Order: sequence, then structure tokens, then C-alpha cells
Amino acid sequence: MWTSIEDSLCELGESPFWHPHERALYWLDIPGRAVLRTRGEIGSPTATVERWALPTEPGCMAPARTGGLVIALRDGIYRAREWGGSLVAMARAEHDVRTMRFNDGKCDALGRFWAGSLNEAKDRANAALYCFDARPGDVSPTITSMLEHVTTANGLAFSPDNRTLYWADTAAHVVRAWDWDAEANTLSHARVFQQFDPKPAGWVPSTPTHYDGRPDGATVDAAGHYWVAMFEGAQLLRFAPTGERVAAIAVPVQCPTMPCFGGDDLRTLFVTSGRKGRPADELVQRPASGTVLSMRVDTPGLPVSFFED
Repeated sequence: MWTSIEDSLCELGESPFWHPHERALYWLDIPGRAVLRTRGEIGSPTATVERWALPTEPGCMAPARTGGLVIALRDGIYRAREWGGSLVAMARAEHDVRTMRFNDGKCDALGRFWAGSLNEAKDRANAALYCFDARPGDVSPTITSMLEHVTTANGLAFSPDNRTLYWADTAAHVVRAWDWDAEANTLSHARVFQQFDPKPAGWVPSTPTHYDGRPDGATVDAAGHYWVAMFEGAQLLRFAPTGERVAAIAVPVQCPTMPCFGGDDLRTLFVTSGRKGRPADELVQRPASGTVLSMRVDTPGLPVSFFED
């Protein structure tokens, strides 16, 4: 069912998206400080993976309408006009870059770039979610703190009708939802969308004690269902907009990190994964750890949203 993309191995893969113009999958290796992308038809004998080294850890990225990428590095949001091109700072981070960095994020349908932060010590909930608006107009580019008080920002996704925003705090094992006015960019009616049980004391993957994992990266399909990668849970979970769990899909890695949809029909489900810091016996038992996995699904996803500047 699942297939690993050849030569896709990373320490911690994240932020995948399908680029429709290039017919390529992009993703990041956060500790490996690299952007990766496929070249050629995935799975064909001539397919390759290109890697672009970055100066600091990238948390998330998105394609830009006029070409290139917008990337959230440890200390700010940067713009690259072409693959491997120079990185131009567009907004500086408001956090202490010695102990915090940017993490999960993506663009909304109006072309604004959202990026959450992460407290590396995980000792307090001082991370936040920012929205960077650089759309052409009379106003200079602005970065705005939209939500606060989490430890590890993750799970960002927008409903197809642009009326609901989802955001997770991995450390708290929670996904929350807000009513979202996309045009005004305001959030209201905060609520818990999913609360998962904490990791049992002393839990390791080899024990029989059940653990769903904790919510990492996420996406939404064309039917409005929320797909979330459950780190250490070896699964993706799919939830209806009502919050009902409608599917649990096992993956051959302990630590899936983020799903996305791609392919010409957006019916190929991709998921990145991690291997950094995992036990040696786990990596032997789950050799796909750190690769990008793919499988075909019935319900298509939504096309990637481009950064507008």
C-alpha cells in the first residue's frame, strides 16, 4: 500500500507540498537544513531527488506565485526567487532564536504565509502562530501574531470554504479549531477539535500499551476532512469537520510528520517522517523511517496555496 520515494531519506522530513507547475514534490529536512524536491516522474527509473543546503533549520515553506519559495528559517521569513538562489530576509522572528525556531506552516488561499514557532526546551507554552502578509498593495509587508500560548506549533490547516482554521499544540496532544474570517483575517469561537491521551509513563513502541501518538503536521482534503500525522503513533488519522474520527491509516514508520496531497489528480497522499533520535532497533524494524511515503486515496486533496508578493 505504502511506497517510499527513493533517495528521500531525511533526519526529520516536514512541510511537503505538491508543485503543480513542476509536477514535483517539495519537502524539508529540518535538522538536515535542506530543501528537497523530486525531479522526473516519481517512481520511474530516471527519477531523482535534489537537495538544497540552507544556513539554519527550516521550519516550513510554500511556493511563490512569481516563482521560487518563501521559507521560515530559525530567525525569520526569507524569500528565494529560484531554486538554490539567495535568501532575502522579509521578516525577522519575534522569538529568542537561541531557544526557539519556526516550525509548521503554509500559505492560506489568499496568499498569506503562516508560520508557527516551537520552544525547543518544551518547558513552557511561549510559542505562537504568525501570519505574514506581503501581498501587493498600499501597505508594507506585515507579520502579525495571530495565536499564542502553545509549546510546539503544528497541525495548521484551513477548511475548503476558508471558514475554519485548525492548529495543534503537539506537546499538549491537542488540536483546536477557530471560526475564521479569511478576508478580515480574524479568528473567533476557539474550541478543542481533538484532545488525545498523553503518552503513558514509561511507554516505548515495543510495549503493548496503546498510544495514538501526538498531533504533528496536517492537511485538509476536498471533502473538508482533517488529516493529521500522529508522531510516535505510526498512523495518520482522518477526522470529519464535525470531529468524528472516520479513518486510522497505519504507516510503516513510528514517526510520521506531515501529510499532503499531490499528483495531477491530487489523489496521491504523501507523508514525511522522522528518524532523528529514534532507537536503533526501531530503525531496523522500520527501515522506511525518515523517507517520504506515498499511497493512492479515493478523496483528492486541495491544491497548494501560493505565496503572493
